[in-house]
Amino acid sequence: MIPVNEDLIVNAVERVGKAVVNIATVRNIHDQLFRVFPIEGVGSGVIVNEKCHVLTNNHVVDEAQRLKITLTDGSMFDGKVIGKDESTDLAIIKLDSTETLPFADLGNSDDLKIGQIVIAIGNPFALTGGPTVTAGILSSLDRKIHFENGVLELVQTDAAINPGNSGGPLVNTKGEVIAINTAKMPYAHGIGFAVPINIAKTVMTELIQNGRIINRPWLGISYVKITRQLAQYYRLPTTKGALIAHVESDSPADDVGLRKGDIIEAVDGKRIDDTTEISLNVRKKAIKDKLTMTINRYGRRFEVPIQLRARP
Repeated sequence: MIPVNEDLIVNAVERVGKAVVNIATVRNIHDQLFRVFPIEGVGSGVIVNEKCHVLTNNHVVDEAQRLKITLTDGSMFDGKVIGKDESTDLAIIKLDSTETLPFADLGNSDDLKIGQIVIAIGNPFALTGGPTVTAGILSSLDRKIHFENGVLELVQTDAAINPGNSGGPLVNTKGEVIAINTAKMPYAHGIGFAVPINIAKTVMTELIQNGRIINRPWLGISYVKITRQLAQYYRLPTTKGALIAHVESDSPADDVGLRKGDIIEAVDGKRIDDTTEISLNVRKKAIKDKLTMTINRYGRRFEVPIQLRARP
């Protein structure tokens, strides 16, 4: 039981609820005989501005041929994906509406505190009676989860988040959206994850303007975390940092002479204890920014300034 004035939760839901939408998708799949079968899916989203842009998860709309958006009052609209980003699992849909619809206020995820009350809102079935609501607390502010497309920086909550709620907002008691719920981890029973709204704001702006992310810097290396066993097997000069496994040709890392077998010990003077810290440091930069890596090459340490640029 959450010890909080229930009016706070009720008022927050009333403030945001009308901006929460149901997203029904149809994907066409082919069987071995090349016959086409439509597969339906559902998720949630939230209207974020007066131009009827809907913020949701990429995995909710990925490869969808048709989108049907339903508001809590039962109004239905066609939707079109105008941009998506696999790395943050976010996407933007444009609603086919000539009128201004209710939209949510976006908060500031830098102000979040562990233990504060949060509310997960979704519209998984487009049923009458309003959105689906669950409440809980923020359990952690800095979860780094590895996916096939990189590292997702997430907040964790004990508010129940299921696949139908995926893409819907996580809000504070003021009724501000502070994160976007994601249900990419079906094994995480009793644990919900959400993309912080400050990350979502940056992605959203680029997707609306460009249809894709063009300001994401790129290093051009792959690496593995050094463990004691790895250091012992390869007779490495240190048991800390990240071992470069591959350097892409004509990449920023290749330009400055980094090579397979180099060890990254620090980025911008901060020691690397986990490989996720490298990608998160890079993500916080813009293209044309520089970062400095401390490299250990066969026991010799030196600083390497690297000019970042966009992935080709």
